[in-house]
Amino acid sequence: MSNPVGTLRLKANARARVLHGHPWVFVNEVEAPLPASFDGEVVECRDRAGRPLGSGIYNSRSQIVWRRFSRERASLDQDYFHRAVERAKAHRDGLGTPFGEVRRLIWSEADDLPGVVVDQYADTLVVQIQTLAMERRRALLETALDRAVSPREIIYRQDGTLRRLEGLPGGTFTRSGRAWEPRWMTIDGVDVWLDLQQGQKTGFYLDQRQQHARVARHCAGRRVLDAFCNQGGFALQAARAGATEVLGLDSAEDAIAAARRNAERLGNRAVSFSVANVFDWFNAPVRQQEPAWDVIILDPPPFAKSKSALEGALRGYKEINLRAMQRLVPGGLLATYTCSHHMQDAELRGVLADAATDARRRVTVVEYCHQPPDHPVLVTMAESEYLRGYLLRVD
Repeated sequence: MSNPVGTLRLKANARARVLHGHPWVFVNEVEAPLPASFDGEVVECRDRAGRPLGSGIYNSRSQIVWRRFSRERASLDQDYFHRAVERAKAHRDGLGTPFGEVRRLIWSEADDLPGVVVDQYADTLVVQIQTLAMERRRALLETALDRAVSPREIIYRQDGTLRRLEGLPGGTFTRSGRAWEPRWMTIDGVDVWLDLQQGQKTGFYLDQRQQHARVARHCAGRRVLDAFCNQGGFALQAARAGATEVLGLDSAEDAIAAARRNAERLGNRAVSFSVANVFDWFNAPVRQQEPAWDVIILDPPPFAKSKSALEGALRGYKEINLRAMQRLVPGGLLATYTCSHHMQDAELRGVLADAATDARRRVTVVEYCHQPPDHPVLVTMAESEYLRGYLLRVD
């Protein structure tokens, strides 16, 4: 591929975040968009004074018209892909256990490959491509992945909503053309039934693995509630750590079926799962007659998928945290998380403070929680940081 084939210029009065290191430029920040013939190509961006801001990929169909991949004048060719993938792999290799055979290998802009997400499950890679330019260069990406990790199979999960915003079709397929058969894989000491081709997201929530272990340290000899449990990641590790009773709740029947299958494989009778709307479950009058829990985990899906949804999301987060605090024994542990990148730490801390006030409980921070280092965060790009939470002592 060639060097940049066009140039964008910022508006004179644009308060663009790219001037402060962010890798995105929005359509309302440029003097004039380039023709659609530039879609998917490498384009240079300059500020109003003509100073270069780097090379990026362009798409006039997206509100984010430019995504930087290099601060230099650069080509998006095979050599670039080799270098970017090797850098990403070297970073994960340097993390040690548990980021060996199962890990996030590439995390979009944080690894200088805008719109590319790659999760590695031993000899299988699950790839999401969410930008037009990277989709057109899928063969170059594949070659770089082959050289770096030699996967036996690559599964393309092209079912994300961002693809539609880029004008890209959906669909899920394998490189070989053969269906990927679901199978057992041991992740952090627990056998998990993985369906990487048809399961949720890329097959497993790798971003919570460290938190599974951290919460499990507090669960021996205790009763544990895992709300929004998905496939049972927290619940299974809690049971393995010696919890006397573990209940997992989720509204998705397929997730609960997978969790039950995993629990049967674990062979621990202390853990069980139920299909339930977590809000309704907490609000049911029968809860008041039941014993309180020693540990409650709240790991809900993103309530705030856009800035406009944040206000309603804050109400939802406060409600669920309030109910959990009310159902904990004195001195109990609340592990609470948000994966909404629009919800910053200040908003989450405020929600927890309001919930503690309404619950009339004294709440102290045991530990601040964050996405693991195989999901690196660019300090100039808030969107690269999406998972945060707290371990709280509720007295």
